[in-house]
Amino acid sequence: MDKIKDTRSFMRITHRYLGFFLAGIMAVYAVSGVLLIYRDTDFLKKEKKIDKVIAKNLSEKELGKELKMKNLEVEKTEGSVLRFKQGTYDAATGQAKYTKKELPFVLDKMTKLHKSQSKDTLSPLNTFFGIALFFFVISSFWMFNPKTKAFKRGMVFTIVGLIVSIILVFI
Repeated sequence: MDKIKDTRSFMRITHRYLGFFLAGIMAVYAVSGVLLIYRDTDFLKKEKKIDKVIAKNLSEKELGKELKMKNLEVEKTEGSVLRFKQGTYDAATGQAKYTKKELPFVLDKMTKLHKSQSKDTLSPLNTFFGIALFFFVISSFWMFNPKTKAFKRGMVFTIVGLIVSIILVFI
């Protein structure tokens, strides 16, 4: 019985202080997650004019890759000048003039939290955050006595949440 009490006490205390520690990180992830939902819109984005010289005689695909524009589509070609929705590219000189819509600096950095890969400097933070959230899932079951009404009701909500998330993944 003492071991169960010790485990329960450890889980509750760790859950509490880890929760306080992660509150700031969760706020940043929450804001950046909502921003990523609307990444296909111009929500909060500012237009930035870019004028730079890149490699000459690039194909449409190479141009899109060089300018970091997905689905770049050349609408018209006038001599050596390729016109696309966001601007122009002179294949003879390599001059590219275009506009790009970007989030403000701080918001852009925040959204990179969700996009990081294992090679990025943010990957240890993301790994820690994921493991900590999983600990929250597990430790929350030690917050209430399993014989109480609150725990039983909580289990129903847990199962419903799990089912809803699985359904949404497959829709």
